[in-house]
Amino acid sequence: MTAILYVCMTCRAGQPLPEGELAPGAQLMAALTVAEVPDGVTLRGVECLSACDHGCTVAVTKPGGWSYVYGRMSPADAPEILRGAGLYAATTDGLVPWRDRPVIFRKQSIARLPPLES
Repeated sequence: MTAILYVCMTCRAGQPLPEGELAPGAQLMAALTVAEVPDGVTLRGVECLSACDHGCTVAVTKPGGWSYVYGRMSPADAPEILRGAGLYAATTDGLVPWRDRPVIFRKQSIARLPPLES
């Protein structure tokens, strides 16, 4: 099952954006795009994840699995975000054991959503 890693591209991390400068969320997406995306993970940019008070935000989801939203991310976090997304993709239910999760996923979680029931 493919997991989707959503990245808020419009996030400004609560800061004014100078004319012509890429939004921090777009910078995060650029860092993720140039890195090696793990097997089983699809990377998708989205316009807004409505977590504006939490800086750059990403979400991971998959059919039949728990979904997560993480905040306060930066381009420097790209390797750990991708590692966490790969661990998530390898599960059947989206539940990566807490100790196995990257620290940024343990400490910067905004929400956990139950699987959608059919």
